[in-house]
Amino acid sequence: MPLIRPFAGLRPVPEHAADVIAPPYDVLNSAEARERARGRPWSFLHISKAEIDLPEETDPYDSAVYAKSAENLAKMMDQGILMRDHKDCYYVYRLTMGDHRQTGLVAVASVADYDVNRVRKHEYTRPAKEDDRVRQIEALNAQTGPVLLAYKSQQELDAIIEGVTQQAPVVDVTGDDRVQHSFWVIEDDAIIQKLTEGFDAMDAIYIADGHHRSAAASRVAKTKGGDGEQNSDYFLSVIYPHNQMMILDYNRVIADLNGLSPEEFKDQIEASFTVAAEDAAVRPARPGEFGMYLRGQWYRLKISPALIPDDPVRSLDVSLLADHLIEPTLGIADPRTDTRIDFVGGIRGLTELERRVDSGEMAVAFSLFPTRMEALMAVADANEVMPPKSTWFEPKLADGLVSHMLD
Repeated sequence: MPLIRPFAGLRPVPEHAADVIAPPYDVLNSAEARERARGRPWSFLHISKAEIDLPEETDPYDSAVYAKSAENLAKMMDQGILMRDHKDCYYVYRLTMGDHRQTGLVAVASVADYDVNRVRKHEYTRPAKEDDRVRQIEALNAQTGPVLLAYKSQQELDAIIEGVTQQAPVVDVTGDDRVQHSFWVIEDDAIIQKLTEGFDAMDAIYIADGHHRSAAASRVAKTKGGDGEQNSDYFLSVIYPHNQMMILDYNRVIADLNGLSPEEFKDQIEASFTVAAEDAAVRPARPGEFGMYLRGQWYRLKISPALIPDDPVRSLDVSLLADHLIEPTLGIADPRTDTRIDFVGGIRGLTELERRVDSGEMAVAFSLFPTRMEALMAVADANEVMPPKSTWFEPKLADGLVSHMLD
């Protein structure tokens, strides 16, 4: 069994690609999806968020939602909006957002290699979210949401993938989020073989985003009892070289100062950090540096180097801030459950941190340096997990650009 292999993708006919592609299922709530799909009968949201076609009070996890999703998929296939390739192919998928561009390979990855951690993880999963993805896969007999993977950049493989883009793409559309999605088909058997062999020589590839989708695929594969060669023994993936991927900061806002006055709070954190007032918003320039917004004033915090351990998890900036400030000073031990802390993706900018504090909703905000891909891979290689809300990947993959049928 190879680590990855080509597959016969189900994808929109080129003239309808712009009508079909949609944001990932988990970045919109039901109301947002309903509004986004209004007047767009072929939007993939009718498959990924099928509750939008049922009464508004419908629970998104109701069995009727999965049945409606399957009905909508069948309709789009019957109407010729979606077509399936006649042979197993690889695909190249380029994302362009502003000045950033990343070019990767669409393939299906081995569930068996996921199960033995050759497809490496860095997050825990939640059973309810896994169950949802299992039910979606089983209802559709397809995987429609790709897992975002990374591989350690290799010049030869990067060049093969980039070389495909010298031809005109079969799809080149810009989504509602102003991200450009460009898509090529690789049918050449010699190129397919080189890519399969090149990836199979790797020790590992890494899940960047999509832990629930990959875990669900593993569960479905076990129920089907495949021999390792069935479609259900592989899961839909888009794999990018690590040095092309972009992780944005994932910032923190805290509702109160745990009973401390602002002066007492600053005094306490100076035991672990240098604290310097700044005239402008602080976007940290390097690991170990943080911005703090308190009472209309920005500060630059730098942690004492002696407090940075030689440990792939504890040395992450999200861990340093949690271990030396958020937990001991603000009393938040479990950010998964404590309602006093919230998280703000870097795509929303530092002004969002200021707004949350200036409004009185929050007492203090912290800006962080983005987690690096090398750090993520080090955690996965150590068979460890990252703290919650450690990474915010941009740009996002589109749903609907290609799906993997399990029959």
